[in-house]
Amino acid sequence: MIASGFVANGAKVYITARTKEVVIETAQRLSKEFNGNCIGITSDISNLSGIKNLVEEIKSREEALDVLVNNAGTAWGGSLKDFPEVGWDKVMDLNVKSVFFLTQSLISLLEKSASKNNPSSVINIGSIDGINKNTFKHYSYSAAKSAVHHLSRVLAAELVHKNINVNVIAPGPFPSNMLGKAVSFDYSELEKRNPRGRVGSPEDIGGLAIFLASRAGAFTVGEVITCDGGLIASAGHDLTS
Repeated sequence: MIASGFVANGAKVYITARTKEVVIETAQRLSKEFNGNCIGITSDISNLSGIKNLVEEIKSREEALDVLVNNAGTAWGGSLKDFPEVGWDKVMDLNVKSVFFLTQSLISLLEKSASKNNPSSVINIGSIDGINKNTFKHYSYSAAKSAVHHLSRVLAAELVHKNINVNVIAPGPFPSNMLGKAVSFDYSELEKRNPRGRVGSPEDIGGLAIFLASRAGAFTVGEVITCDGGLIASAGHDLTS
């Protein structure tokens, strides 16, 4: 959804995923649908080796980078009694460690074309589950997203002096494979509980990302912005009344 927004508005976009067929097909589809330029790169950024390979590939193609969106993520469900170490480590590695080390590795490219009035932008994708109590038993996911929120504030305070803005989007329910598996791809109950009466759309998240990456968002630094249809704002209120 975020990639679609950038491609549709004329940006040259790189997307990455572990499965070659999926990322290449998606890049081709977005390029065709929006008459733009989307390039797919296969990588596994859950480990430092994969991050290094991705960074080397980007650096071989580009001298500067205007926007980095850290969106890779995973979840793991389980009871408190039986929650496994692998479910903790897998989520933390992809959701938190990759955000830090990929950002660290791309600072030099992000600095290249950045200026005081037109900074480069790092947009980290957190979650409202890192703010409120998670509906699902995803202990490591909630902890990881909270960590992303605070890590982003720490990075924002340091990188603003390099003309790099760091902000977070904390989405609520959006159609996705990860959320879909948790609700059997039936979003009707989530829609009923949402003050906006629906789940999120590509325009919702894509537009917010474009704002943060554009001149309009140049003075917005270190913020965690919810994009959830009012769930956090309405927390504690009876949504059925």
